[in-house]
Amino acid sequence: MAGTHTQRIIGILMDSFLPLLKAGIYFTVPLTIISFVLGLILAFLTALARLSGIKPLRAIAAFYVWIVRGTPLLVQLFIIFYGLPSIGVTINNFPAAVIGFTLSVGAYNSEIIRAAILSVAKGQWEAAYSIGMTKRQAMRRIIIPQAVRVSLPPLGNSFISLVKDTSLAAVITVTEMFEVAQEITAATYEPLWMYIEAAFIYLMLSTVLTYLQHRMERRYERYVAK
Repeated sequence: MAGTHTQRIIGILMDSFLPLLKAGIYFTVPLTIISFVLGLILAFLTALARLSGIKPLRAIAAFYVWIVRGTPLLVQLFIIFYGLPSIGVTINNFPAAVIGFTLSVGAYNSEIIRAAILSVAKGQWEAAYSIGMTKRQAMRRIIIPQAVRVSLPPLGNSFISLVKDTSLAAVITVTEMFEVAQEITAATYEPLWMYIEAAFIYLMLSTVLTYLQHRMERRYERYVAK
């Protein structure tokens, strides 16, 4: 009996591996990339707003960061997908997930970018002004390139974390990898092994991304003063 049960589990894992991997490739990875890119744009704009000399703009940016960082991502997804229809705003599950993850990425990464910009020595600003650069030119040509090097490791970690956080999209019925694992579990009654297999695939994706992150960090080391 034990041998039969083991063979059954092995068969389930082999049959489910491809559907899980396909869900990861067609839903988890695109959801991660789209949300991160849009979130990074939002984060950059938010960071600039928080560094702005315009008080209302700083207040709006700070309020957005405070709200998003102070509430659970799971609750935010529920509000967007399940809550908004009660006031006549209906968003499909995938766009709802993109919106939720984008807002989250934007809030958290804005603090990374803001800190990176502030970490650049004031002398760099003074040097830029001394050769006739405007504040915008100094930001674009001097400050941001240095801030990118500083912010790259934490932004890479944020991206890898987002890969795992996309599993929360299952609660709003997005057919990403964890949702597929749940569907297979409901049919096979083998939650332990299905969730372990899903965790293994998430681990593989994270490992590949971590490797690429380290490659990118080494590439940017050439811009660091020795």
